[in-house]
Amino acid sequence: MDKKRLSIGFFDSGVGGISVLREAMKLMPNENYIYFGDSKNAPYGVKTVEEVQELSFKAVDFLLSKGVKAVVVACNTATSAAIEELRSFYKNIPIIGIEPALKPAVELNREGAVVIMATPMTLAEKKFNALQEKYKSQAQIAPLPCGGLVELIETGNIEGGVVEEYLREKFKEVNSDKIGAVVLGCTHYPFVRDSIINVLGQDIPVIDGSDGTSRHLKNILEDNAMLNPAEKQGKVEIYNSLENAAIIDLSYKLLNK
Repeated sequence: MDKKRLSIGFFDSGVGGISVLREAMKLMPNENYIYFGDSKNAPYGVKTVEEVQELSFKAVDFLLSKGVKAVVVACNTATSAAIEELRSFYKNIPIIGIEPALKPAVELNREGAVVIMATPMTLAEKKFNALQEKYKSQAQIAPLPCGGLVELIETGNIEGGVVEEYLREKFKEVNSDKIGAVVLGCTHYPFVRDSIINVLGQDIPVIDGSDGTSRHLKNILEDNAMLNPAEKQGKVEIYNSLENAAIIDLSYKLLNK
């Protein structure tokens, strides 16, 4: 088979990476995609670095067994913990990661703190600390670990009283009188964007890295002459480590949200 027509693989610790997949599909609708959600082991953000690395290698091996031409680590935690090791081991395939979209939030130059919502592991890893160090002179940066939010989203709680009450309590922890922008540092969190806006108000920008990651993916494929030349709509296959119909149904629901 022509390598250009092979699928692009995506994986995440559950359904969250579908937020990145959606953006990639908008940008490259003629590509084929395979998504693997590791909901059985979600969330990655409370595991050890070694555990996340082991799970990440298993996910990439699964995608490679399906015959993919590139892999997107659509998980901030897995990117922080494992991207360097994955790239070092799988040298013959592009591996694209994701990181909190801090730069565009800082460049808005708004009064108040830039709040970064993420899993505890993402915020603790050196990759995030290096990113924070880079921009700390330009803005007040307020990391906000959101333990438990991934679990809510994995059960389909993306709107309504339960998730909004969680968010209200969580934003009370922000060490700032004013919030200038919110960065979604976990690929699950874009699915509760509307709930965040309901809690904080319409005036506060809520930013995630899905668009930037998708554009980077396209550039990498273009540079390596790997873009699919097909003119028709590509196909999407979704797999999940839980292997039950409910999580697959939720995945397709979020894909079409």
